Amino acid sequence: MSKIDFKTKLFKINSWTILKLPESASAILPSRGMLMVAGTINGVAFKTLIEPDGRYSPDHKPSHWFRPDKKLLDDAHAKAGDNVQVSLVPSKEWIEPEVPADLKKALSTSPKAQSLWYDITAMARWDWIRWIRAVKTPKTRQKHIEVALDKLNKGMRRPCCFNRNLCSEPYVSHNWVLREP
Repeated sequence: MSKIDFKTKLFKINSWTILKLPESASAILPSRGMLMVAGTINGVAFKTLIEPDGRYSPDHKPSHWFRPDKKLLDDAHAKAGDNVQVSLVPSKEWIEPEVPADLKKALSTSPKAQSLWYDITAMARWDWIRWIRAVKTPKTRQKHIEVALDKLNKGMRRPCCFNRNLCSEPYVSHNWVLREP
């Protein structure tokens, strides 16, 4: 797939700086769900997971977004409110997700689940982490971790019944849809 070039304005949702792809750029991507991409912001290289914004209605075409980290923003001399030049290319090489501390601790108590965790693909680990984090309360999150361990112990490599086309980050979404700035 060839490079996708566009300009977009960085914005804030809560304390996070968000880069949302224009609908026209997102439409070129091979999936409406999460994807790995390599690219540049203002000429500064990065690799990241882009997430779907969860919008599916006649009034809104779906798009993707990600949260550039502080180093990338600093190196690109960019902040919320700035227009940035972006180039993206989808990648088949999945970077490893950062495993949340509570999940890491739970996996360490279950050798069978932990063994399968290391055997599944990075993409499957992203699915599990997104499924676990996509809840509003700590109690529900803990329940998802317990269910994940049970499923991994039973040899299940992915969470079931999880729509990968929705926005699974509760800090910046409402009802599975990325909030507006």
